[in-house]
Amino acid sequence: MLRTLPTVVLLALLALLPLPSPVHADDDDADHERARAAVLRGEALPLDQILARLPLREGERLIEAEFDREDGRWVYELEFLGTDGRVRELEVDALSAAILEDD
Repeated sequence: MLRTLPTVVLLALLALLPLPSPVHADDDDADHERARAAVLRGEALPLDQILARLPLREGERLIEAEFDREDGRWVYELEFLGTDGRVRELEVDALSAAILEDD
């Protein structure tokens, strides 16, 4: 019994470890690679330049960014968290920084 107790404790501790979520990691990596390639081809601006051109509200901070192709153009889908706790979603043309949607 004494020999199996450490094994049981170890298995119980391992069961508590969080499992990795490869879906999000792969999606983030794919967005990053698509954006990097589009920037290198001159089809999009880097995210920092996009953010510098946006009329952000005081205290807003970026919490999520996605990069997709929609209707033949590259688009940044951005989520910002305001100081009031509300989430604001912007869809921005990746080449011109024009706001396409503001929810």
